[in-house]
Amino acid sequence: MALPIGAGGGVIGLIVLLLTAVLGGGGGGGGLGDVLDDLPGAVPGAQPGQSGVQADPNAPDPDAEEAAFVEFLTEDVQAVWADEFQRAGREYTYARTNLFSGQVSTGCGAATSAVGPFYCPADSEVYIDLDFFRELRTRFGAPGDFAQAYVVAHEMGHHVQNLLGIGDEVRQQEQSAGSQEEANRWSVRLELQADCLAGVWAHSVYARGDLEAGDVEEGLAAAEAVGDDRLQEQAGMDVSPETWTHGSSEQRQEWFNRGFESGESDRCDTFADDAGL
Repeated sequence: MALPIGAGGGVIGLIVLLLTAVLGGGGGGGGLGDVLDDLPGAVPGAQPGQSGVQADPNAPDPDAEEAAFVEFLTEDVQAVWADEFQRAGREYTYARTNLFSGQVSTGCGAATSAVGPFYCPADSEVYIDLDFFRELRTRFGAPGDFAQAYVVAHEMGHHVQNLLGIGDEVRQQEQSAGSQEEANRWSVRLELQADCLAGVWAHSVYARGDLEAGDVEEGLAAAEAVGDDRLQEQAGMDVSPETWTHGSSEQRQEWFNRGFESGESDRCDTFADDAGL
């Protein structure tokens, strides 16, 4: 698995692959239900050994098992990326996962559970209301531990984008876009790349021999469940691709699968002319 950044100064690899003439610096990321506009720029996050999960002290006890699983995922996903950064001669700065209930104040502003899981580059934290996992099971029909793993790995994919210097440049492109439809296309590419990076992590789990039967199917089901077209259909809305910000169910599954099957982050170039987006 080749990390798409070079040692020393300058960001290469993904940045080179991601429209060399357009992208180059900055940092940031979005989330599965990201509606926080104009996120602030990234700041240094937690250091190794400080990643962990900040749990809501008011969270009910039944959440303890899921909180422990999220903590495990937070460590496991980031251990994979930390190793890849080290091989590239760069330092990986760890993100935190913040579990909340109902509403939360973040470095990117206030948010409620309606936002869904999201990554805030301003404080390098992933925010998750555990109720979302129950919604994923009951409302969206995507049960299983690996469905939850997909969600965490996707959000940590945004942290990788932040560290590589991708998200902030994408937001600048969104802000300078000539139309909302054009801005949305940039958002879709960013989100699908995070899906692909989640797939790269899933490949590492497979390579360790830790995948169980049905795990990948659970991840793909989660990707399908949060496709923009699926969400619009469930809401009784017309399916309108020009309004999508995260991609269709098919696209999300395709890019997760691309990362999983290859195990190579340089296959996650959603910004290429031939990416079909």
